[in-house]
Amino acid sequence: MKCIKCGTDNKLKDRRINSARCKRCQHRFVFESTTINGVKITDAMFAKAIADISVNDTLFFTSQQLCYFFGKRFKQKIPRVFYTTTTSETVYRPKNGIVWEVLGWLIIALGLICIVVLTSTLSLKLLVISSYLGIKLINSGRPKVRTIYHRHAHQTSNKAQTFSINFYQCQSCINQWKAINPIPKMLPPPRDTNENATVSPDVSAYSFDRLVVCDRPEIAQFLIANNFHFENNCAVLSITGYPQSIFDTIMQMLRRNPDLKVYALHDCTPRGMGLVNQLRTSPNWFQNSSVIIIDIGLLPWQIIAAGDSMLVLNSSEYARDAVQLPPEIRQNLSSEELEWLEAGNFVELESFSPQRLIQILNRGIAESRNLGRDGRRCILLGDEDSSIYVVDCFG
Repeated sequence: MKCIKCGTDNKLKDRRINSARCKRCQHRFVFESTTINGVKITDAMFAKAIADISVNDTLFFTSQQLCYFFGKRFKQKIPRVFYTTTTSETVYRPKNGIVWEVLGWLIIALGLICIVVLTSTLSLKLLVISSYLGIKLINSGRPKVRTIYHRHAHQTSNKAQTFSINFYQCQSCINQWKAINPIPKMLPPPRDTNENATVSPDVSAYSFDRLVVCDRPEIAQFLIANNFHFENNCAVLSITGYPQSIFDTIMQMLRRNPDLKVYALHDCTPRGMGLVNQLRTSPNWFQNSSVIIIDIGLLPWQIIAAGDSMLVLNSSEYARDAVQLPPEIRQNLSSEELEWLEAGNFVELESFSPQRLIQILNRGIAESRNLGRDGRRCILLGDEDSSIYVVDCFG
């Protein structure tokens, strides 16, 4: 096992002698002989996962993103397979079939000639023998039908997947790692505070052209930590009011812009399905406003259209919540989407790597910039007087 600090290879004997420390630099190993559900965890493996998800310490990420990222490497998907059998028939003539058929008729003819020429009992026997042989040759030479049986394997759409290492086990690994090695780019849980931050009047006099609203504060914190708001000149808030210290000020700034576009970003869960409706109907947001709202996703039909490229999990709790969705939300979902949700399926935004999630959001915003002139990449939800759109793909 190699030390992540100095790269020295330490054999089991070395690690035992040095109390699970590197024989050269004395750095302590975290996962000494750690095996979870048949998967051996090593320090080098975990360090590489952290480096990969943060793109070599250039992007912040949540602990849930790390759990998804690490768990995907040991993803289990057991497809359900059923078989069907079909038949097909082909007509073919045996090799030299015509020759055998002609020869058969000649033998029968020879037997008939014999019974005409000869009147003895021998001629009758010759006729019987020649007829038997002739019919056999004729049948062996005639075209035949071959029946072929085909067995087809079909894989059902069993999208719900499981990890060899579940989230609880992964979080335990993270805690063990943090006790010895820092993870500078992993975000702590977002803190809700009612303390109002002081915003300069010069800054608050301006507004934003765009607002990204997330259904959970963890996603809003993730985007802000990675400077998404600076790079895209947009505000980032969560539907819960995160960050609370500047929430009221930001909303005042946003309401000054009559051309504001609002982007809803949410998990594909029953709760996430209600985000756009809450933005449209809540007095704390945009009730009685004509502001354009664009649903970036995640939506069930985006996941269904993506095939097996997204990580779908299943929850009985979400299945119950989906059945109880109010009519105003259900009316904007197709029967296929409702069936998908009511089966307990869900996809979380944190199942995407930080880099990928930021790319998807950037693309969604870019595709909506010409809204009104070229809305091919955005679909109007509802009638022509509606101001709610959805992006026609996710990623």
